[in-house]
Amino acid sequence: MSNHDSHSAEHHHDVIAEIKKVTIILSVLTIVELVLGFWMIDITSEGLRLAIKGAIVILMMAKAFYIVAYFMHLKHEIKNLIMTIVVPLALFIWFIAAFLADGNSFRNLRNNYDPHFKEQSTIKVPEKHHAGGESHKATEKHEAGSTEKHEEKAAH
Repeated sequence: MSNHDSHSAEHHHDVIAEIKKVTIILSVLTIVELVLGFWMIDITSEGLRLAIKGAIVILMMAKAFYIVAYFMHLKHEIKNLIMTIVVPLALFIWFIAAFLADGNSFRNLRNNYDPHFKEQSTIKVPEKHHAGGESHKATEKHEAGSTEKHEEKAAH
């Protein structure tokens, strides 16, 4: 019986040491991400900002690995179960990146090749100022005149 108790105590000590190690790793990764994020605020170089963002994404992926491996207990699972989760996740991330790139490409092509196309977000809408009733009446007359012209075109 004492052999079982000593084995259980050793296992308990190993589990506690592993939990401490993972907690320290996750804390250090989080602190590094925060430092990089706050440091990035003052940087004006787009290339350096992009590099820092890439580093933050890599650190986030490392944290996600540790969380899934240890807290979701996938580190101790069989390889087929891990691949069942990792492969669809990787494909899903690839699909999101591909769709974002395709949508951005379509938007850029449409803006470049159609000279009369203007995105709704870039169109300046003039403010309407109504000083009195006269400007409102003039607008109504103009709209009525354009409606009559459209009706005449339709009749011919």
